[in-house]
Amino acid sequence: MSLFDDFLTQALAPSGITRQEFSELMIRLLDYGVLSREESQTEAQLYDRYLQCASLVEEYLAVIGVRIQHDRQFAFVRIFPPGAEVPGVADDDNSPFNTGFRVRPTQQEVAVILVLRAEYQKSLREGQVDEKGRAMLSLEGLAIAMNNLLKRNLPEGLVERKQLFRRLKQLRLIQYHLEDDLDSDESWISIQPSITSFVSDDVLQALGGESQAEPQQSDEENA
Repeated sequence: MSLFDDFLTQALAPSGITRQEFSELMIRLLDYGVLSREESQTEAQLYDRYLQCASLVEEYLAVIGVRIQHDRQFAFVRIFPPGAEVPGVADDDNSPFNTGFRVRPTQQEVAVILVLRAEYQKSLREGQVDEKGRAMLSLEGLAIAMNNLLKRNLPEGLVERKQLFRRLKQLRLIQYHLEDDLDSDESWISIQPSITSFVSDDVLQALGGESQAEPQQSDEENA
């Protein structure tokens, strides 16, 4: 057994967590980039395990420059790779979307994430979030917001739409019941509170400024 193994075993002893359990936690966290207690029974167990050894997880990841954001109120943990922007931490030289440890979001995904964040902020202002911090949004409402804010549309094909929403669900940004319902504008999705850790306030404000500037520019052109 190496010196590191000895150190890890001793450090884990007070928490009662085994090296295998710690390994499972780290693999899941690095693979998905996020843990949400409300997502599933498996993630609930891993999140509770994280609480038992949070300081050790932070020290372990700090060695490779990975930072952690932990939201105790809504029970989720998100990790950020070296150089990524972390909400609440000044880091203007980097993009806030370098948050995935598997595949970086596509332009289509980024566009939808931005709009979801704006709609979530709107729900917060209007007090339209539940006790777990979730905000409901219809696909029709999302499509309208996409057009108003970014002049873009949701994918028309069901396969592409399913793939898009499946990816956002993997990032723990939304929840929905049945994929087959995603072709209906009357379907609803739940925006998760972890969306606030994925898009910084500065980006959100910039998005709002651009959307307000376009109508003003159009009015000037028509004058």
